Amino acid sequence: MPRTKKRSAGPEKRTEGAFLPTAHGDFTAYAYPQTGDGEAHLALVHGDLHTDAPVLVRVHSECLTGDALGSLRCDCGPQLQQSLREIGQATAGVLLYLRQEGRGIGLAAKISAYVLQEGGLDTYDANLALGFPADGRDYGQAAAMLRDLGVRQVTLLTNNPEKAAALRALGVDVVAERALEIAPSRHNLRYLSAKRQRFGHRLTLVGPTDERRAQ
Repeated sequence: MPRTKKRSAGPEKRTEGAFLPTAHGDFTAYAYPQTGDGEAHLALVHGDLHTDAPVLVRVHSECLTGDALGSLRCDCGPQLQQSLREIGQATAGVLLYLRQEGRGIGLAAKISAYVLQEGGLDTYDANLALGFPADGRDYGQAAAMLRDLGVRQVTLLTNNPEKAAALRALGVDVVAERALEIAPSRHNLRYLSAKRQRFGHRLTLVGPTDERRAQ
């Protein structure tokens, strides 16, 4: 059986906020240390969250290959940048960056899953073949962070209806969902198709004509 990290019931006390100017606007960064594993979730806050209007929120799970290295195998990096862009233009918003690499299986296992995908499995079945759930993410930390930040109502940036349902089940008042679709390429079309067919993501998979011909 694969080993999994022990999850804490909620975030520890957040750090003091630090000013974080970005290409997409000015944010305040708060780190939420996790018990026992040395990692920390991150909250990037834009504007005043103490408002009666819904706050624009993106709950983004870590993807080192896509977010930092620019991998084209997934849509994670472009989704992260588009989220920051939209939140930076909003009156108030939050990006929660959760340390849940590979839908919760970790970086090493994700690379092993890539190898299985090159052998013909999709991203769903590759996780199962390694003994992990298809999606092992836990949104309890995200819900606790939003409560700690004083967010009362949320417009959620996501294509994943299960993410919205999970947050609602944890007490987050998700009043609306906003699509965050990135045009597919020849490198990630199969991955995105699996997200639509196996995970139920709301995706049209409409992309540039030359990319579609290249499949």
